[in-house]
Amino acid sequence: MNRFVLVLLAAMPVFGEDAWTRFRGPNGTGVSTESGFPVRFDRETNLVWRTPVRAGKSSPVVTAKHVFLTTHSGEELFTECYDRATGRQLWARAVPRVHHDLANKLNSPAGITPVTDGDRVYSFFKDFGMAAYDAAGKELWRAPLGPFVTSMGLGASPILAGNNVVVVADQLEGSFIAAFDRANGELRWKTARDEAEGWGTPLFYESGGVPYVLTASRGVFGAHRSADGKRAVTWRGLSSAIVSSPAFDGENMFSFGYGSDAPAPFSRTLARYDKNGDGKLQPEEYGDDPFVHGIARHSGNRDLVVTEDEWDAKQREVGGPTFLVAFHLEADGEAKAPFRARELWKVDRGFNHVIPSPLAYHGTLYVVKNGGILTAYDAATGKVIKAGRVDGAIGGFSASPVAAEGRVYLANEDGKIAVLEGGGEWRVTQVNDLDEGIYATPALAGGAIYIRTTEALYRFETK
Repeated sequence: MNRFVLVLLAAMPVFGEDAWTRFRGPNGTGVSTESGFPVRFDRETNLVWRTPVRAGKSSPVVTAKHVFLTTHSGEELFTECYDRATGRQLWARAVPRVHHDLANKLNSPAGITPVTDGDRVYSFFKDFGMAAYDAAGKELWRAPLGPFVTSMGLGASPILAGNNVVVVADQLEGSFIAAFDRANGELRWKTARDEAEGWGTPLFYESGGVPYVLTASRGVFGAHRSADGKRAVTWRGLSSAIVSSPAFDGENMFSFGYGSDAPAPFSRTLARYDKNGDGKLQPEEYGDDPFVHGIARHSGNRDLVVTEDEWDAKQREVGGPTFLVAFHLEADGEAKAPFRARELWKVDRGFNHVIPSPLAYHGTLYVVKNGGILTAYDAATGKVIKAGRVDGAIGGFSASPVAAEGRVYLANEDGKIAVLEGGGEWRVTQVNDLDEGIYATPALAGGAIYIRTTEALYRFETK
């Protein structure tokens, strides 16, 4: 049994082998060690059940008996529970949508994946805050948060760390990480962060017997002690805009982020919005553009008018290269910190239109981008082993890849799910089509695949 598994068993809540309890499953790896998952599936093949669901983009999480996800309708934000065996909805509980901040069009009021400890489910909504329920649907507690100061909306999902549920809210102003008692919602600690807007879901890690929460955000890798939130590690080696969540193989982390090698000229945005030709952008001109709106509210003199100087200052803030970086977590020989991050390799080419998180699996790192272009890297060296188009699934990609039994599953926004024989020289063995949009990452549990589309929640299993 490797060190990573021992850490999870020692420090995390105990779940059945057939659970998938948080975004991207066991500690955010996207990897299941179980077997029996189907390769071919659609509405007629290997379908156990299909249940219509409300709107939302959060990913399903799975316990021994239940499947949880979040949805929204009108001014209500729902946590929903489904019977794992039959797909029947058991309950839906709502909190009000009290905030209406602008967000990227790919964001959603119910886009953040809940987390469960098997007995309770914890939901975080960017337009409300936290809410917790037991398996029968009884509300246990709620913790209103916000409004949040963002240009694209929050995206990091909550995780469990010991007896706490932890939330990271990296914003344009007032970023923080906070821990709430899982049983009663009491705020255990809240720590301010220097990181600006970021969207990566954190990971759990233990070093020297001490548990930590690992974060990847605006240019910075960080570690907070899960017991009290104290910042323990800061490593400035990431890109400036971390959209995806980091991948982790137990000792090495992999983080992708965007930069701005060639800052976008203000003239291009003026040509799009400057209707009166005064060389500035007024609120009635840029409307609900979240990036411009963020500059108007939170840069310069904050008078809601965007000037060239304010635009250029923001471009410098988010500047720097776009790259994928691998770094190793190791004990600090000088005992100045509990552990340190050491860069292994960096790749700075071929990353336009990447939204999904990377997948580290059996020594290979997979990165998929829009157009169905998949690149497999040697996880140890960063060398490209194979890059190619996933034939039959070439649309946009929001869902992150997941893996089991030596296979990789890739779901695109058009509803196609490609099944690949894994390894550096990957190959497509099957493309399944649900003919419904997919933005949520599939869950793998007990040999079954759970997929949330824009219309329904599915369970597929080999029959």
